[in-house]
Formats: sequence, C-alpha cells, structure tokens
Amino acid sequence: MMLLRYLTQMGRYFLMIKEVFNKPTKWSVMKGLILKEVDDLIIDSLGIVCFISFFVGGVVSIQTALNLTNPLIPKYLIGFATRQSIILEFAPTFISIIMAGKMGSFITSSIGTMRVTEQIDALEVMGVNSLNYLVFPKIIALLLYPFVIGISMFLGIFGGYVAAVYGGFASSADFIAGTQNEFIPFHIAYAFIKTFIFAILLATIPSFHGYYMKGGALEVGKASTVSFVWTSVTIITMNYILTQMLLT
Repeated sequence: MMLLRYLTQMGRYFLMIKEVFNKPTKWSVMKGLILKEVDDLIIDSLGIVCFISFFVGGVVSIQTALNLTNPLIPKYLIGFATRQSIILEFAPTFISIIMAGKMGSFITSSIGTMRVTEQIDALEVMGVNSLNYLVFPKIIALLLYPFVIGISMFLGIFGGYVAAVYGGFASSADFIAGTQNEFIPFHIAYAFIKTFIFAILLATIPSFHGYYMKGGALEVGKASTVSFVWTSVTIITMNYILTQMLLT
C-alpha cells in the first residue's frame, strides 16, 4: 500500500513537470516573476553559502593537517585533500542539502500559502496555467544555481588556505602546490553536472509539495518539513547514481 502511494506521488510529480511547460505565461509577466525568484532564491542564499563554505573549508583543512602526523607525509596533501573534498562533495552536494532546507522550505511555504488562501484557484479561474506561472520562474532562476556553487568552491578552498597557512599547519607554497597537484578538469565538470540536476530538484520537489498540499496553515508547515526530507533523500540518491555513472 505504501509503495503504491509513493508510485502515485512520483507519477503526479512527473505529470506536474509536463504541465509546467504547457500554456506559457506572457513574457512581459514572466520576466518580472523570474527576476523576483532570482532575488529570493539565488541572491538571498549567497550570504549563508559564503559563510558555511569558508568555515567548512577551514575545518577540512585543519582536520586533514591534524591527521597527517607522520613527518614523512608531505604537507601539500593538506591542499590536495581540501580541494578534492570541497569540489567533489561538499560544494555541490552538502550545500544543496542545506539549500533544500532554506530554498525548499521557502518555495513550499509560499506556494502552500497560496493554495490555502485560494490564490491558485483564482489563477486557474482567470485562465492562467498556475503551474507555469508559479514553478517555471523557479526552474529558470535556479539555472543560476551553479554560479552559487562555483562561489562555494572558491571560498571553501580559500577558507582551507587561510586556516592552513595562518594556523601554521602548512606554508602558502605547500598548500597551493597541493591544490594544483594531479588536478583533473573533469572533476569540475562532474561537480557542475550534479549541481545542474540538483537545481532542477530544488525547484520542482518543494513546488510539488506546496502545490498539492491540502488543509490549512498547520499543514503548510508539515508540507515544508516533508519537502525538505524528500528533496534531501532525492539529492543524496542522485548523488550516488551520478557518481557511479560519471566517475567509475
């Protein structure tokens, strides 16, 4: 019974995505909606992303340095480990899970509130495709999400550099040599491929839970929690699948 319910929900989700691209809203209206979503979802997220990335990069660097107790192990490995950790996993995956909480809750609660207050019904009565009007601008805005992750990568490695050099764990030359050692450009492409797919999930799964919620104000909060859980689970599952596909 539970499996059937999950399969039904997955079917509704894919039908929702199909409907998002039907009967588009006029560009003069859509342009303003997209710019508002860029401001709400991308610009407003930069502060927390920058803060977390810088300090987590520093922590990764310090933890690596503290575990390199053997004097025969070269110090440049601190920079190497920091780079690999930040680019491959921390920036694309864990920032996306944090954004599932921040962006996802905002998307679910805003659409859910519109459902509760019957604003979505009003859009439908006016002949507007409410899914295109509400969800499409979020998808387009989150196409800029890879830029957020690019900033996260830079600040994570920079935070590691500051922690290693000014904490006395490695010299500046050693850390920079580590970040350049055995660099594989495809790792950047891999990170951005993941980020692009995570961006689509961040836009659509919270929208789905907000759009199809039933009840009143209390259920808006519940829907936000459920959307965070399912967005996180889907991101982690897709992370595993993409890593298997792209790196093995």
